[in-house]
Amino acid sequence: MFCIFHVSDGTGITAETLGRALTSQYPGIEARRITLPFVKDPATARATVARIQREAGDSGCHPVVFATLLDEELRAVFREAELPLLDFFEHFAGPARELFGEGAAAEVGRSHGIADEASYERRIHAVDYALGHDDGVSTQSYAEADVILAGVSRAGKTPTCLYLALQHGLRAANYPFTDDDLERDRLPPVLRDNRERVFGLTIDARRLAAIREERRPGSRYASVGQCRQEVRQVESLFRRERIPCVDVTPMSVEEIAASVRAHLQRG
Repeated sequence: MFCIFHVSDGTGITAETLGRALTSQYPGIEARRITLPFVKDPATARATVARIQREAGDSGCHPVVFATLLDEELRAVFREAELPLLDFFEHFAGPARELFGEGAAAEVGRSHGIADEASYERRIHAVDYALGHDDGVSTQSYAEADVILAGVSRAGKTPTCLYLALQHGLRAANYPFTDDDLERDRLPPVLRDNRERVFGLTIDARRLAAIREERRPGSRYASVGQCRQEVRQVESLFRRERIPCVDVTPMSVEEIAASVRAHLQRG
């Protein structure tokens, strides 16, 4: 059993993301995860080391520290405590200097800060757009969308739209097919008018039923038969209308978003 600590002089988002990405390659390990952000000075670093040692001692697990610490003095505190330390900045700083020269800003939080005002504003507006065009509530501004995700209810459209907006500044709307849409067996006019922006999401019927069961237990909406029928109809519609789509069953939100972006870049 491991205790994995994501330690950072900033928010910890980068340390956690990279740590999870690396440990995902070892699916057999058991681990508790704790994120410890804002380690900005030696005193905080020593307090963090003490907490890690206490947590590991109390639980009897092996501590591993994934860190993004810009200051070598902070890294030294963890080394002195003989904690297993994997610091991403330390390992890549040297090769980066060779590639880019010595002009590193060495400012904490730049990867999540407002270093690019235009990019920040674009993401904020994209989030507003995603919230205003969620679940087919508003379809009036679909012509302004970078992408319109379409699929059955609970196929992952909303979280993917928000991720695309927040991480990449893409204006993403989503449209859930209704019973009326499926009965007509053709693209709704609002999607037909914007078909070059439409990207389909499909999902295994049993997985969909399990997701819906959490929302509406025991309902027809969550039954495997209903889910199977909806998925079959939507997939047939996508094929007939030549709408690009991806099966999201085995995918995380990040992977779905990556598939959408790859489609947009090819287009």
